[in-house]
Amino acid sequence: MRILMILLMVSTLSACGINNIPTYDERVTSAWAQVENQYQRRADLVPNLVATVKGFAAQEQETLTAVVEARAKATSVRLDASMLDDPEALARYQEAQGSLERALGRLLMVTENYPDLKSNANFLALQSQLEGTENRIAVARRDFIQAVQAYNTEIRTFPGKIWHSLLYSDLQVKESFKATAENADQAPVVEF
Repeated sequence: MRILMILLMVSTLSACGINNIPTYDERVTSAWAQVENQYQRRADLVPNLVATVKGFAAQEQETLTAVVEARAKATSVRLDASMLDDPEALARYQEAQGSLERALGRLLMVTENYPDLKSNANFLALQSQLEGTENRIAVARRDFIQAVQAYNTEIRTFPGKIWHSLLYSDLQVKESFKATAENADQAPVVEF
Protein backbone atom coordinates (compact mmCIF):
# COMPACT_ATOMS: atom_id res chain seq x y z
CA MET A 1 0.00 0.00 0.00
CA ARG A 2 2.82 2.40 0.87
CA ILE A 3 4.47 1.84 -2.52
CA LEU A 4 1.17 2.48 -4.26
CA MET A 5 0.77 5.79 -2.37
CA ILE A 6 4.30 6.86 -3.30
CA LEU A 7 3.75 5.99 -6.95
CA LEU A 8 0.46 7.89 -6.94
CA MET A 9 2.09 10.92 -5.32
CA VAL A 10 5.03 10.89 -7.76
CA SER A 11 2.76 10.63 -10.80
CA THR A 12 0.52 13.40 -9.46
CA LEU A 13 3.45 15.73 -8.84
CA SER A 14 5.06 15.01 -12.20
CA ALA A 15 1.83 15.83 -14.03
CA CYS A 16 1.13 19.05 -12.14
CA GLY A 17 3.90 21.15 -13.63
CA ILE A 18 6.36 21.02 -10.75
CA ASN A 19 9.25 20.64 -13.24
CA ASN A 20 8.12 23.35 -15.66
CA ILE A 21 9.99 26.21 -13.98
CA PRO A 22 13.45 24.58 -14.01
CA THR A 23 12.78 23.30 -17.53
CA TYR A 24 11.90 26.78 -18.77
CA ASP A 25 14.84 28.28 -16.89
CA GLU A 26 17.15 25.86 -18.69
CA ARG A 27 15.55 26.79 -22.03
CA VAL A 28 16.30 30.46 -21.33
CA THR A 29 19.92 29.58 -20.54
CA SER A 30 20.19 27.44 -23.66
CA ALA A 31 18.61 30.11 -25.87
CA TRP A 32 21.01 32.71 -24.48
CA ALA A 33 23.95 30.42 -25.23
CA GLN A 34 22.77 30.29 -28.84
CA VAL A 35 22.61 34.11 -29.00
CA GLU A 36 26.19 34.24 -27.71
CA ASN A 37 27.21 31.54 -30.18
CA GLN A 38 25.96 33.63 -33.09
CA TYR A 39 27.61 36.79 -31.75
CA GLN A 40 30.87 34.84 -31.53
CA ARG A 41 30.42 33.65 -35.11
CA ARG A 42 30.05 37.25 -36.22
CA ALA A 43 33.08 38.32 -34.19
CA ASP A 44 35.11 35.54 -35.81
CA LEU A 45 34.11 36.68 -39.32
CA VAL A 46 34.95 40.35 -38.77
CA PRO A 47 38.78 40.05 -38.93
CA ASN A 48 38.53 38.24 -42.28
CA LEU A 49 36.13 40.85 -43.65
CA VAL A 50 38.34 43.71 -42.45
CA ALA A 51 41.46 42.10 -43.94
CA THR A 52 39.73 41.66 -47.29
CA VAL A 53 38.49 45.26 -47.35
CA LYS A 54 41.86 46.62 -46.17
CA GLY A 55 43.52 45.46 -49.35
CA PHE A 56 41.13 47.52 -51.44
CA ALA A 57 40.33 50.49 -49.21
CA ALA A 58 43.44 51.58 -47.39
CA GLN A 59 42.18 55.17 -47.25
CA GLU A 60 39.12 54.04 -45.26
CA GLN A 61 41.29 53.40 -42.21
CA GLU A 62 38.91 55.26 -39.86
CA THR A 63 36.01 52.95 -40.67
CA LEU A 64 38.21 49.86 -40.47
CA THR A 65 39.56 51.00 -37.09
CA ALA A 66 36.02 51.59 -35.83
CA VAL A 67 35.04 48.04 -36.83
CA VAL A 68 38.09 46.52 -35.15
CA GLU A 69 37.50 48.55 -31.97
CA ALA A 70 33.79 47.67 -31.91
CA ARG A 71 34.66 43.99 -32.31
CA ALA A 72 37.16 44.21 -29.46
CA LYS A 73 34.59 45.88 -27.23
CA ALA A 74 31.86 43.41 -28.19
CA THR A 75 34.05 40.43 -27.41
CA SER A 76 35.31 41.92 -24.13
CA VAL A 77 31.84 42.41 -22.64
CA ARG A 78 30.86 39.03 -21.24
CA LEU A 79 27.42 38.03 -20.08
CA ASP A 80 26.93 34.51 -18.82
CA ALA A 81 23.63 32.85 -18.03
CA SER A 82 23.91 33.67 -14.33
CA MET A 83 23.77 37.39 -15.21
CA LEU A 84 20.57 37.20 -17.27
CA ASP A 85 18.62 38.50 -14.28
CA ASP A 86 20.68 41.73 -14.29
CA PRO A 87 19.04 44.22 -16.70
CA GLU A 88 22.05 46.58 -16.58
CA ALA A 89 24.50 43.83 -17.54
CA LEU A 90 22.18 42.73 -20.36
CA ALA A 91 21.92 46.35 -21.58
CA ARG A 92 25.74 46.75 -21.56
CA TYR A 93 26.11 43.54 -23.53
CA GLN A 94 23.46 44.55 -26.05
CA GLU A 95 25.06 47.99 -26.47
CA ALA A 96 28.46 46.45 -27.21
CA GLN A 97 26.91 44.15 -29.81
CA GLY A 98 24.93 47.08 -31.26
CA SER A 99 28.14 49.10 -31.69
CA LEU A 100 29.67 46.27 -33.69
CA GLU A 101 26.52 45.96 -35.78
CA ARG A 102 26.56 49.71 -36.58
CA ALA A 103 30.29 49.67 -37.41
CA LEU A 104 29.79 46.74 -39.77
CA GLY A 105 26.96 48.65 -41.43
CA ARG A 106 29.30 51.60 -42.04
CA LEU A 107 31.94 49.24 -43.41
CA LEU A 108 29.52 47.70 -45.87
CA MET A 109 28.43 51.19 -46.99
CA VAL A 110 32.08 52.14 -47.60
CA THR A 111 32.50 49.14 -49.87
CA GLU A 112 30.00 50.68 -52.29
CA ASN A 113 32.83 53.03 -53.36
CA TYR A 114 34.98 50.11 -54.52
CA PRO A 115 33.49 48.22 -57.48
CA ASP A 116 36.50 45.86 -57.62
CA LEU A 117 35.94 44.93 -54.00
CA LYS A 118 32.23 44.33 -54.52
CA SER A 119 33.05 41.80 -57.24
CA ASN A 120 35.90 40.13 -55.28
CA ALA A 121 34.94 36.51 -54.58
CA ASN A 122 36.43 36.54 -51.06
CA PHE A 123 34.55 39.69 -50.16
CA LEU A 124 31.30 38.38 -51.60
CA ALA A 125 31.65 35.13 -49.66
CA LEU A 126 32.41 36.98 -46.42
CA GLN A 127 29.56 39.41 -46.99
CA SER A 128 27.22 36.48 -47.54
CA GLN A 129 28.51 34.78 -44.39
CA LEU A 130 28.01 37.98 -42.43
CA GLU A 131 24.48 38.42 -43.77
CA GLY A 132 23.68 34.82 -42.85
CA THR A 133 25.13 35.37 -39.39
CA GLU A 134 23.00 38.47 -38.86
CA ASN A 135 19.96 36.38 -39.79
CA ARG A 136 21.06 33.69 -37.34
CA ILE A 137 21.47 36.31 -34.64
CA ALA A 138 17.94 37.53 -35.29
CA VAL A 139 16.59 33.96 -35.03
CA ALA A 140 18.60 33.30 -31.85
CA ARG A 141 17.30 36.55 -30.30
CA ARG A 142 13.74 35.56 -31.23
CA ASP A 143 14.20 32.14 -29.65
CA PHE A 144 15.64 33.75 -26.52
CA ILE A 145 12.70 36.17 -26.30
CA GLN A 146 10.26 33.27 -26.64
CA ALA A 147 12.09 31.24 -23.97
CA VAL A 148 12.04 34.21 -21.58
CA GLN A 149 8.34 34.77 -22.30
CA ALA A 150 7.47 31.12 -21.56
CA TYR A 151 9.54 31.15 -18.36
CA ASN A 152 8.12 34.48 -17.10
CA THR A 153 4.58 33.35 -17.92
CA GLU A 154 5.09 30.11 -16.01
CA ILE A 155 6.28 31.78 -12.81
CA ARG A 156 3.50 34.39 -12.94
CA THR A 157 0.54 32.11 -13.65
CA PHE A 158 -1.21 29.25 -11.86
CA PRO A 159 0.01 26.63 -10.94
CA GLY A 160 3.57 27.77 -11.70
CA LYS A 161 3.20 30.71 -9.36
CA ILE A 162 2.58 28.29 -6.48
CA TRP A 163 5.56 26.10 -7.38
CA HIS A 164 7.70 29.20 -7.77
CA SER A 165 6.83 30.48 -4.31
CA LEU A 166 7.26 27.06 -2.68
CA LEU A 167 10.28 25.58 -4.44
CA TYR A 168 11.90 28.01 -6.87
CA SER A 169 11.73 31.42 -5.21
CA ASP A 170 15.43 31.93 -5.94
CA LEU A 171 14.64 32.06 -9.68
CA GLN A 172 13.68 35.60 -10.68
CA VAL A 173 11.82 37.10 -13.65
CA LYS A 174 14.13 37.20 -16.68
CA GLU A 175 14.84 40.28 -18.79
CA SER A 176 14.09 39.99 -22.49
CA PHE A 177 15.92 41.54 -25.44
CA LYS A 178 15.35 45.20 -26.17
CA ALA A 179 16.37 47.13 -29.25
CA THR A 180 19.49 49.19 -28.53
CA ALA A 181 19.68 51.34 -31.64
CA GLU A 182 18.06 54.73 -31.57
CA ASN A 183 14.84 54.84 -33.60
CA ALA A 184 14.97 51.06 -34.09
CA ASP A 185 11.20 51.12 -34.32
CA GLN A 186 11.31 53.32 -37.44
CA ALA A 187 12.16 52.15 -40.94
CA PRO A 188 15.42 53.60 -42.28
CA VAL A 189 15.19 56.16 -45.07
CA VAL A 190 17.08 55.09 -48.18
CA GLU A 191 17.87 57.76 -50.76
CA PHE A 192 19.54 57.24 -54.13
